[in-house]
Amino acid sequence: MTTATFAMIFGIAYLGAGVLGLIPAMMTPPPADAPGTAFTVMYGYLLGLFPVNILHTAVHFVIGLWGIAAWSGAAAAGVFARSLAVLYGVLAVMGLVPGLDTAFGMIPLHGHDVWLHAGTAAFAAYFGWWASVASVERRHGVERRQRMMPTGRERRLAFAERRHGYGGMHPA
Repeated sequence: MTTATFAMIFGIAYLGAGVLGLIPAMMTPPPADAPGTAFTVMYGYLLGLFPVNILHTAVHFVIGLWGIAAWSGAAAAGVFARSLAVLYGVLAVMGLVPGLDTAFGMIPLHGHDVWLHAGTAAFAAYFGWWASVASVERRHGVERRQRMMPTGRERRLAFAERRHGYGGMHPA
């Protein structure tokens, strides 16, 4: 899978999460022991698992649109993946720290969001850094083989004699 394909898949996934975050039927009320946020509009647990509010949903929309733009070529897919890795890595760590698990009272980042953000960061890091290095190495390996192929092909098909003017036949 290429970095652009990663951008498309995660773009669609986060855009879908943004849409689901606007449907009240997909939300359950937060439990009594859930950390409070200053923005309580649409605050609840998406699919009963992931704490979200209207700002969190807006972030999902922005990430989703950015991913689709990166897939279409309007933005760089590598930059998208690397930025996503850093952003979601920070959000995963923030979700583990009391006080920061609501992004200063703005966006809920606790609970199942922690592993979701950590997983997103891990995939994004792979496609942002390591997958691009692996594709360059594969590309250089193909170029090397392509440079070597004519010599082997000439030997197999006796082109060397034709190239030297023998016409495929040896002089008597």
